[in-house]
Amino acid sequence: MTRSRAYRKNDQAHVEQKNWTHVRELFGYERVDHPDLIPLMNEIYKDYWGPLMNFFIPSMKLIRKTRIGARIKKEYDLPKTPYQRLQESAELSIEAKEKLRLRYESMNPFALSEGLDKRLERYLWQVKRKTLGGLLNSLRALPPVRFYRESIRRRSDNIVILL
Repeated sequence: MTRSRAYRKNDQAHVEQKNWTHVRELFGYERVDHPDLIPLMNEIYKDYWGPLMNFFIPSMKLIRKTRIGARIKKEYDLPKTPYQRLQESAELSIEAKEKLRLRYESMNPFALSEGLDKRLERYLWQVKRKTLGGLLNSLRALPPVRFYRESIRRRSDNIVILL
């Protein structure tokens, strides 16, 4: 998925800067060609990964960069969760902060982590099953070819597949 702000042609890096921590680290780099896996992926994101990342896993936020000659010195804020940053924010209403607080108190990070592991195991099993199933079906469609050792030595450019 690619997305950028209107009239900003060089904005792609800012939109995709969290792909490693939010997408690639969780699901890997493989292309998902099976639409029936999308509900499971959405469940993992919405019910397990999102709450775990937003309420319980702290991250450091860049405050400023200072150029010193050819080097750049970066200064970071103390590690905080996005939930803590919202609670400290003056832009969020008191009602919204209370809703977030109630949601935070109702969650258990260990249960979220355990549920995430179970769902990911099921997701990876389904991906492996679908990928290997499609590969085996395509290999079974090939005509059976048999070579003897002498012909393999003479014809090194041919590939033998026995099913």
